[in-house]
Amino acid sequence: MLVSAKVAAHDVAGSLDAIGSDTMAELMLRWGEQFEEQRPGVRLQLQVAGSASAPPALIAGTTLLGPMSRPMQEDESAAFIERHGYAPTPVVVGKDALVVVVNRHNPLSRLSRAELDAIFSDTLACGASESIERWQQLGLERPGGTIHLYGRNAVSGTHGLFRRRALCDGEFKVSVMVSAGSAAVVAAVGDDPAGIGYAGLNHLNADVKAVAIGNAEGGILPRRQSLRSGGYPLSRDLLIYVNRPPEGELPDVERAFLDMVLSPSGQRVVKELGFVALPPSVLAAQRHALGLAELPRDGP
Repeated sequence: MLVSAKVAAHDVAGSLDAIGSDTMAELMLRWGEQFEEQRPGVRLQLQVAGSASAPPALIAGTTLLGPMSRPMQEDESAAFIERHGYAPTPVVVGKDALVVVVNRHNPLSRLSRAELDAIFSDTLACGASESIERWQQLGLERPGGTIHLYGRNAVSGTHGLFRRRALCDGEFKVSVMVSAGSAAVVAAVGDDPAGIGYAGLNHLNADVKAVAIGNAEGGILPRRQSLRSGGYPLSRDLLIYVNRPPEGELPDVERAFLDMVLSPSGQRVVKELGFVALPPSVLAAQRHALGLAELPRDGP
């Protein structure tokens, strides 16, 4: 999908291209709108085909900015280095989480990592002794019958990260019904009393509820504190990978855009859209890595 937004600049002009994550599409567009208010003359061209589309575009030089909701894989980074002679620069721009959701009427409240893997995978790489196919195997009287599985398609960063974290690098069951976006997964589970799925944190609504992930002593829910501390096992960074030569400067347009993203106003957008803004220490480190000026001490 190609989405366009006019962006502004008094001291900066030109085009700004970004290719990558659909999870971050609304975030990128809101940042583009904010940029428009600040600076005239720039046009943002945003392609949101999924996180897997960012590395090829960065490698080919189609874009200097690649939004991703997962880290680059080793082969993707190696291909970039082979083409350009240096590594891509990962910039953390916010915090998010993959949330396991069930229908609001489902009494399930917690799953262990092994149970979660046994529900979504046949490979049982997290240590379960058998695949979980029916709700009764979890000690639930309702909903009865077979568990209906919902998830993301293979090009999404959400799919890849869930496979690595929740399935311990195992493989999904072929019965998982896949969707192009997290909103569709949440809608499907909200309509299906026997459904369970995974989605980005900011897509939750009143038709579903989040399931805590943990062990027999208790589970952890995706709360602001557990995301910022890394305590929630399915937390993740939202990233923009940047093609920036060592010791080199980014072009004015990309530099100005990232300066805004990593500012108090840019981080307010992160919070408004249901993600978690960066802690001050992380925000300062990202700005330093890009050679941006320090923020005032009363930043976000």
